[in-house]
Amino acid sequence: MAKIFITGVAGGFGLPTALALLEKGHAVAGSVRRRRGKNASAVATLESAGAHLVEMDVTGTASTDRAVAQAVTLLGGLDVLFNNAGIGSYGIQELMSAEEMARVFDVNVMGVQRVMRAALPTLRAQGRGTVLYTSSLIGRIAMPFYGTYSASKWALEAIAECYRTELSGFGIESCIVEPGAMPTAFFEGMVAPDDPAREAQYGEFAQVPGMSAQGLAQMLESIPAQRLQHRRGGRGPAGSAVRGKAVSHGRRPHRGRPRDRALQPGAARRDTHRHDELRHRADARLERLMRARA
Repeated sequence: MAKIFITGVAGGFGLPTALALLEKGHAVAGSVRRRRGKNASAVATLESAGAHLVEMDVTGTASTDRAVAQAVTLLGGLDVLFNNAGIGSYGIQELMSAEEMARVFDVNVMGVQRVMRAALPTLRAQGRGTVLYTSSLIGRIAMPFYGTYSASKWALEAIAECYRTELSGFGIESCIVEPGAMPTAFFEGMVAPDDPAREAQYGEFAQVPGMSAQGLAQMLESIPAQRLQHRRGGRGPAGSAVRGKAVSHGRRPHRGRPRDRALQPGAARRDTHRHDELRHRADARLERLMRARA
């Protein structure tokens, strides 16, 4: 049985990962910014399944240090740290202010660094441990309208690559998980730019990000197997975490991409028509909009 601490456990991939690990008999502690409010239901579900919960804001050093110490105490030690807390962003890159970009980096990059500095003394002292990082497929490639988010994940992967070498002498493994898009609450909390004056200068093109997001949502909705409730303990980040614990120490892959339903070769062939239909629909909508405003 492993002792596992998951940051950002209430939403996105955190909740199904924690539940899958608990089902396998592991001891799990997780962090949430607040126990009440939107996290209340997830907190109740996790605690009823046997998880320990601590409140932690990764943008604050004092909060992070305190919460990590509490988690280690509640677990009676620490074997695996899963850096899963994160925030998304979406929109035309020029419209994103430096302050909005800093907010994303403060969570996705500096937040991870705060957690690492709080947890690593424990892992180094025992001479063994595993650190996982939730990155993204667009932590390896860039896509329009995800510039700030991609940049934060590129930065995260650079840090993880460095940690891999620097911590190897202490028996600490580093593993990056690169999931694709899945219908989670993650999309509901994205940082979006608010600069109407600049946005107006983009003309009709300013409508494209919204159309693209709508198309992605429709595509995900059309693939039931991509939904997390069908993937717990199987494929996806939760399954990757569970399977990773079955691999002997020192042999776990440094980078893993869950076999997302939308990215499998067979699925790609079957979904080509649906994808083309959604793309054509978005293009046609933009063309009608341009004609109406001409």
